[in-house]
Amino acid sequence: MREVAFIKQNKEKWLNFEKTIYNNQFKNPDELSSLYIHLMNDLAYAQTYYPKSKTISYLNQLASAAFQRIYRTKREKTNRFISFWKTEVPLIVYQFRRYVLYSFLIFGLFVTIGAVSAAYDDSFVRLILGDGYVNTTLENIEKGDPVAIYKSGSNWGSFIGITLNNLYVGLLSFIYGVFGGFGTGYILMHNGIMVGAFQYFFHDQGVLWESVRGIWIHGAMEIFAIVIEGAAGLLLGASILFPKTYSRMASFKMGLKNGIKILISTFPFTFAAGFLEGFVTRYSNIMPNWLSVGIILITLSMISFYYLIYPHIVHRKLKTHVSTL
Repeated sequence: MREVAFIKQNKEKWLNFEKTIYNNQFKNPDELSSLYIHLMNDLAYAQTYYPKSKTISYLNQLASAAFQRIYRTKREKTNRFISFWKTEVPLIVYQFRRYVLYSFLIFGLFVTIGAVSAAYDDSFVRLILGDGYVNTTLENIEKGDPVAIYKSGSNWGSFIGITLNNLYVGLLSFIYGVFGGFGTGYILMHNGIMVGAFQYFFHDQGVLWESVRGIWIHGAMEIFAIVIEGAAGLLLGASILFPKTYSRMASFKMGLKNGIKILISTFPFTFAAGFLEGFVTRYSNIMPNWLSVGIILITLSMISFYYLIYPHIVHRKLKTHVSTL
């Protein structure tokens, strides 16, 4: 069957499925399960005969949305708070995983631009980081403690101030998504260039390793969270620019709702990063390498697992659950 005929044959069914899913019009879980099985059959057919078609992406999105609804209508009682972190957020991240990829690509691009710019222009680092920061850090490097700037202030004062600032950056990154995602792109650009220039500065001074083993104790979670918040903002922007079969307002509401959930999911990691920066990073110069590297690897593994691996695990688990309904 030609793809055009396949789409024409099933288009009405898919649109009805969309309305059923997003408007909660199904009567019970069994009805939803039946609809889902039909959808998975169509998806399997499309993957077999039209492997490069955009139809696969469309059906995958519907399937992911169905997973969320199926979980919500399971008859066993679950704690709403636990289910939010354990299942709901991972499924949303899985459904919109392409925006996570886009956010990483955008951020990575500007990290590279920041590093290259710093390498070819001696004044670039001062332009990005400011004379005060650069001069203070140069003095600290001469004293043998490149990251001494993180020892300023009290533990609690640093923790609270840093955490509030990081939450503010995350909120801006998401809210600026209303400008078609370009505002979010700007936040990712600003932070990416800063990170690139920042790390090249330490490399240029011959203390890259000392900076990495100190700064990334908190930076692993902090930067990763900013990228995920960027993904939420890009999702919000896409819901406005590309409403698909929905009205623009309906699409915006769905994008806003899903984006907020992704944003909220980053808050524990932001708090953890703030705590590490306020209470742990300041002691990085007296830590053995195995301890500082261990903290970095553990924190990076935790947040990477939650956003990059765990969503696929939950997706497969619910797919198995649906097949047994």
